[in-house]
Amino acid sequence: MNNRIERLINKLKENNINNILITDTYAIYYFCKKWYHPEERLVMLNVSSDGRVILYVNKLFPTEEFGPILKWYQDTDDPLSLVLEDIKGNVGVDKNLCAKFLLPLMERSDCKFILASDLIDDLRAIKDEEEINKMIKSSQVNDMAMKMMKDKLKEGISEKEMALFLKESYKALGSSEFSFDPIVAYGANGADPHHTTDESLPKDGDSIVVDMGCILDDYCSDMTRTFFYKSVSPKAKEVYNTVLAANLAGIAAVKPGRPVSDVDKAARDVIEKAGYGKYFTHRTGHFIGLETHEKGDVSFTNDRLMEVGNIFSVEPGIYLPGEIGVRIEDLVLVTEDGCKVLNSYDKDLTVIK
Repeated sequence: MNNRIERLINKLKENNINNILITDTYAIYYFCKKWYHPEERLVMLNVSSDGRVILYVNKLFPTEEFGPILKWYQDTDDPLSLVLEDIKGNVGVDKNLCAKFLLPLMERSDCKFILASDLIDDLRAIKDEEEINKMIKSSQVNDMAMKMMKDKLKEGISEKEMALFLKESYKALGSSEFSFDPIVAYGANGADPHHTTDESLPKDGDSIVVDMGCILDDYCSDMTRTFFYKSVSPKAKEVYNTVLAANLAGIAAVKPGRPVSDVDKAARDVIEKAGYGKYFTHRTGHFIGLETHEKGDVSFTNDRLMEVGNIFSVEPGIYLPGEIGVRIEDLVLVTEDGCKVLNSYDKDLTVIK
């Protein structure tokens, strides 16, 4: 039995839960190191407090013995009948267990069903050494790709062309795919934090927001840098330096044992004191790992205490409608004495000539 399963079993015991039913493909991979893409079919991991680990899987998905008890079914079978044989008492379910499976289980059983995703998410929020090393390498690839993007921006090509170039760059660097659709936003487009990359071309004085990430060995990276095209106005320079100061303040606030909200407050205070508070329109960051956005946000409402092994983004921004956007984002790993920044790409104000 692997260490992750053992820790989950301990959590089940602590919370008086007899079984937990897991259908989230990321969580199944986290515990089993195997990917399944079942679409409408049921693939479910059942972990019980007495130590039994059962995987219900369709025969369509060839699976060799690898630890859990395998219970097979075919398309014409009723897989829920198998599950019902193995659950009792308090049954935890994850947030991805769809109604077409959950409701029949509830109707056909006298068990008490409890949303228990927090047990899994809390485990995933603390990265082990293997995960940390993978995320460091993923961020190193992202750093290299950002340099390639910065050099390519000199050509003055469209946002969409830059996104296509990024895909090619990641492939050349050994990454399998984007961790999310990249954002390349010129000028006023950058004032929309989640701008959809389009055919816009850069103009003299535009800010260029580049928000990008890749997946390497199953783990995600995420980083944002903002450049300026040809020139930068005094106001744009002030905005940039304010966001940079907020980014650095947020990073400096990362300390184990302190609430996550401290990071948001440190970054937000800088922007508010500079008079741009109403233009910082989103939380300061999010947790990340197998998924780009995992449970846990870096906001003023999250008083969860930071723990060694947490990895999350610090990404303050200022968005001036009709003018420019500036965002600077790094991933940080909480360490015993503060944090390690996973990104090393330069953050000094850069003008693309």
